[in-house]
Amino acid sequence: MPMPLELVRQLTEEQIAFVQRSGLKAEVLEPGRVRLRMPLAGNQNHIGSMYAGALFTLAEIPGGALFLTSFDAQRFYPIVKEMNLRFRRPATGDIRVEANLSEAQIEQLQKQATEHGKAEYVLELQLTDDSGEVVAQSRGLYQLRTR
Repeated sequence: MPMPLELVRQLTEEQIAFVQRSGLKAEVLEPGRVRLRMPLAGNQNHIGSMYAGALFTLAEIPGGALFLTSFDAQRFYPIVKEMNLRFRRPATGDIRVEANLSEAQIEQLQKQATEHGKAEYVLELQLTDDSGEVVAQSRGLYQLRTR
């Protein structure tokens, strides 16, 4: 059974000290869907756009948040095996990312992990500004493992 959503919010925003300092906020947390926002304020680089490390964090955190909303943390845990980020344009404002897994994908991953001890899946995400422009694209290879 997935965790209560308020606990998921606290873990997403406050569990990792760097993430807490960055000001990342969870705007949507529901089974199979998360949307996160990274503020530009406090995360600027030397030219005033968003620091690459902040964008990378915004691309990586949805994997954990999506796990917490969708899977039973007493039975499973996630790891990120690989993460790539392609920068498209300078991020000059707050940036959002949304990640989704369908109910069928969640069920299939749980089944596979239960049978084989692990299941791999890919999250390909777009990081967008307030106008909807894509500032970066990410591809993360995750693994759901049984405890």
